[in-house]
Amino acid sequence: MAPIRKYPIGIQTFSELVTEGYYYVDKTSWVHKMATEGKFYFLSRPRRFGKSLFLDTLRQAFLGKQEYFKGLFLENNWDWNVKYPVLKLSWGAGVLKSPADLQEKFSFQLQQWSREYGLSWAGVSIRDQLFDAIQSLQAKFGQKVVILIDEYDKPILDNITKPDIALAMRDELKNLYSVVKDADEFIKLAFITGVSKFSKVSLFSGLNNLKDISQSPGYGAICGYTQHDLETVFAPSLVGVDLAEVKHWYNGYRFGDAEGVYNPFDVLLYLDSREFKNYWFESATPSFLIEMMSKTQFPAPDLENITAGSEILGSFEVEKLSLTTLLFQAGYLTVDQRLTMPGGDENYSLKFPNYEVKKSLTSYLLTYLVDSMEVKFDRQMALWKAIQKNDFESLSEVFQSFFASIPEEWYRKNYLAKYEGYYASIFYCYFTALGLDARPEERTNHGRLDMSVLMAHAIFVFEFKVVDLIKDPNPALAQIKAKDYHQKYRARGLPIYLVGVEFNAAERNIVRVEWEQAQ
Repeated sequence: MAPIRKYPIGIQTFSELVTEGYYYVDKTSWVHKMATEGKFYFLSRPRRFGKSLFLDTLRQAFLGKQEYFKGLFLENNWDWNVKYPVLKLSWGAGVLKSPADLQEKFSFQLQQWSREYGLSWAGVSIRDQLFDAIQSLQAKFGQKVVILIDEYDKPILDNITKPDIALAMRDELKNLYSVVKDADEFIKLAFITGVSKFSKVSLFSGLNNLKDISQSPGYGAICGYTQHDLETVFAPSLVGVDLAEVKHWYNGYRFGDAEGVYNPFDVLLYLDSREFKNYWFESATPSFLIEMMSKTQFPAPDLENITAGSEILGSFEVEKLSLTTLLFQAGYLTVDQRLTMPGGDENYSLKFPNYEVKKSLTSYLLTYLVDSMEVKFDRQMALWKAIQKNDFESLSEVFQSFFASIPEEWYRKNYLAKYEGYYASIFYCYFTALGLDARPEERTNHGRLDMSVLMAHAIFVFEFKVVDLIKDPNPALAQIKAKDYHQKYRARGLPIYLVGVEFNAAERNIVRVEWEQAQ
């Protein structure tokens, strides 16, 4: 009888993964690919995506630990007679609040390396000490050194709400990472990984041969699980599992290749509990992103209609933070399509990676907008009952009571309530937080409708107007009918309801809701 496999939740050590009876996906072909095709690599992936585990896989391969690779691709595709000294530097544990903390942590890492390799390091600055460590190891072992840097950006991200400290951390790290360039002749391979992607100018000055594989074809599944991985490696655990629903909830991240991948954290926790939950999303809260959306007056429905150039997706700068960059690099948005422009530049249309992220992010945003968990829950339940029964009187009452319940103090302290997209954001977030298929800014032959909601029993087409901010005399419902926005849904064979919602910004509430069933 085969031993019962365990789910490697939180496992970051390759040796433990392959020796302690865990399920694992063979990622070692990418170790071979990196060792034979280049020297300096950079990889950006969202949190809990398996970056640290892959980094440790690299470490064990270069240390020559052949016993861990039996039955894997690398077993017969690696020179196990050659062993390399490896320096692994991780900023993952704890929160560093100052450059002094960073220097203290690096000094501790130096002590660990000293005990591991029986060497001491010269130099006063952390930069000089790292350079001496690399040079000394190469001299002692007669082999070039492998440099592995995990969570390279965490000291900056931990202080992102304090720009002065974040910049000081960046400058300290820039000084340290410059050693990778200067010690080129002593280095076999360098691999740097983290969540964000700072420009080479701001953090990797001079390291112009650093190969960014974050969106490179051929590296899309270096971290994460493909559909094939799920259905083969985890086959014994999939009896009775609705694979389509698992894919709907957790698949959809795209990194360079056309195939989507799963976040491993979600898959493992789902298989362990057999419950669909927001596992990845709940492991960290995006409060800083939500505050940025408010301050930049970013309407929530626009999250589904973002197009960005490669320079926006690939450049994280403390001095000029981009909301799109943060959403993309943190994993709340992913690539939908790659668009090549006539001049050769590439643009990307972005989307939510999956149901978990869309539902969770909009629910979190809704909590921020309503400023009350109790109000949010009560209105959600009332909305769910109303929409199931096509009860538009109750639907109107739900939203009118919601807007009326917001205290004036909340409006004074929040940017988001000062622009018309706020009202559309409330509707969009309420529907998506319920898990409904809400589609903002849908294209039609006659323009864009504001929002449609597709359900199993009916389709709802919404148009929003802020009547005291516009001079358009057409009521919202009349515009839907005049533009024939609903015609694109005729082929679905479901009842279609047209709903016009009009707001008054001065009154901070809905002043009219009109509806009728399309004929």
